[in-house]
Formats: sequence, structure tokens, C-alpha cells
Amino acid sequence: MDQTLSLDDKDTLHPARYWHALDDGRIQCDVCPRFCKLNDGQRGLCFVRARKDNQLVLTTYGRSSGFCIDPIEKKPLNHFYPGSSVLSFGTAGCNLTCKFCQNWDISKSRDFDRLQSKASPESIARAALDQGCKSVAFTYNDPVIFLEYAVDVAKACHAVGLKCVAVTAGYIQGDARAEFFSHMDAANVDLKSFNENFYHKLCTADLQTVKETLIYLHNETDVWVEITDLLIPGENDSEQEITAMSQWIVEHLGAHVPLHFSAFHPDWKMMDKTATPKQTLDMARNNAKSAGIDHVYLGNVHDLAGSSTYCSGCGEVLIGRDWYQLSTWGLSFEGNYKGNCHRCGTPLPGHFDPVPGDWGRKRQIVDMAPYQN
Repeated sequence: MDQTLSLDDKDTLHPARYWHALDDGRIQCDVCPRFCKLNDGQRGLCFVRARKDNQLVLTTYGRSSGFCIDPIEKKPLNHFYPGSSVLSFGTAGCNLTCKFCQNWDISKSRDFDRLQSKASPESIARAALDQGCKSVAFTYNDPVIFLEYAVDVAKACHAVGLKCVAVTAGYIQGDARAEFFSHMDAANVDLKSFNENFYHKLCTADLQTVKETLIYLHNETDVWVEITDLLIPGENDSEQEITAMSQWIVEHLGAHVPLHFSAFHPDWKMMDKTATPKQTLDMARNNAKSAGIDHVYLGNVHDLAGSSTYCSGCGEVLIGRDWYQLSTWGLSFEGNYKGNCHRCGTPLPGHFDPVPGDWGRKRQIVDMAPYQN
């Protein structure tokens, strides 16, 4: 947190919330448990929340590293309007320091020239609506650090009937947590490990805060939640840890919460590690299902069985997937159900339309210029 840089015309300064003045003349950011304490001109560890004179400002409001339309399954969210398209964007910076970050060119960026796309909240909503998207996703870097921008975008999206999705590590606390998630319809939370030492050593963070966020989402909100765990060989891929994590999810969140195990590839500061073997992913999926989780998925690998959705009652394939392309659609919407097995009637937890989306595997870059005010 020793980053002292001038706040110049490259920054888009916007008043930030969740901070207070300290007796020693510094101000403290209260968004996440880092509680960065700042002198004038100093930035927090996330790099985008900074002190300007006697207040906290967000330096990336209205600026993005780019906009793309993705399949919702890429977030990954498999039970939130399957097959639909989502307008995705991020900014720069992060409040974690993960050595294995697979979006490090964005989340670890200290070059604000990367933020080429300028977009107001209203223009983002217009673009998503015009492009036929079901939702807008805050992703690529963690949206909790640009909370004010994300909340304003979510308000603009909700005003025109769009959903909002947060892809986050859940490293946020207190009032900031409550405000941020009150504007989200769905979240994929990255549960990086079920070991405090992993969080301390590889992320300079803590597991307990992430667990508290997940419990808060389950107990206090209507946000649809799915969880992702990136399996890194020799770090968080033991059978014991995966079983313990899965049992905790069932006990505190419920068996219905989808869990995604994702394959690691060497990146950023962990180039010495090998890619996750397929047998490790299969072991994790089997262990999680044995622990009681109904819906367990595999990511970053081509695996039809590990990508598809099955009825927890009779085992029928309800949503077949080949990468992000949907095939089988076995949901019925008879009676009061909002999506149930066509064979046995068991409800499938999540949010579904009677007809799935057909976006497929496409990834489409969006030029925001035509949508500016």
C-alpha cells in the first residue's frame, strides 16, 4: 500500500464511499478488510481507490479495459438464464495479490492507458439492451474495488430490465458488502481455497472474510450464487481440502449451490506449476458430489459430462453443454415451477426462461462509442 502517485488527467475522479478520517491525519478505506490508511495522493493496494485532498476518490469511474459480449456460462453461471448473452467489462486493479491470477494484465495493471473505453452507466445499459443481452457482468477484475461505478451501472441496467452479475472473490465487508450486493442479481464467488495459509501466502488475504460473504449472500439476500474453485496442483487440490470445502458449502449454503472446479494453467507469478491434470478435476467433482453437492461442474476443460446439468432427483440430463454451446434442454415449466425436470418433476434451482438463449460460444467485442451520451 506504499503507492504514492499524482492524480492527474488520466484519472477519472469520483467521490468514493466507505471511509473515515483517522486521528493521525490519514483516512481509512473501509470497503475491504485491508483498511488501507492513506495520506494525500496515496492509493490503496487496489490502486484505484485513492486519497485526494481530504476525501477518498475512485480513480476509474466511467472507464473500462474493454467491453465484450460473452455466454453467461463463461462467468461461470450455469443456472442463471442458460444460453443467454452478457455484456462483460472490468476496469483495472484488484484488492487481492493472487500470484496465480489469470487476468493479471488487467487486475495487476498499473498502466491506466489500458482504460481506453469510456462509458457512463446509462450508455452501458443502452449498449447491453441494443445488443440483446440479458445481463451485464462486472468481471475481469474484482468489481468491489469500483463499487460506486458498479452500483450506478446496476441501477441504470435495472431501470431498463437488465440483470446484473458480479464475478468476485468476495473480499468485501460491512456496509460496503450490503450495498454492493443489494444491486446484484447473481454472483459467482471465487472460493480460492479452503485453507487460511493458502490465502495468506498466495493472495495476502483471508479465507474467513470470503466465508462471511458467502454466508451473508445466502442468509441476507436473494442473489443467485455459484462458486468457483481454481485447482492448483500441490496448493489446494487435496482430497481432504476439497471434501472439507464441499461439506462446509452443504452445511452453510445448501446442497443446491452449484460448484465449479476450474483447471489452472501456469500464469503470472506461478509459471513453475503444471496445469491441472484431468484426473484431479474428476476426483474433485466426485468428492464434491459424494459430500452432497447436487450440481458440480468442470471448467477450462472439454468435458461434456462435467459441463452439463443433471436432475438431482432422477439423474436426467436437463441442460446439455459442449463448452458453452447448449444442446439438450429438459426443463418443464408446468404448474408453479420455474424450471423442473420434464421426467420426474424435481425443481432445478436457479433462474430460467422457458426457452433457453442461443448465444452459443461467441465472444464479441463491443465499441461503446455509438452509445455515449
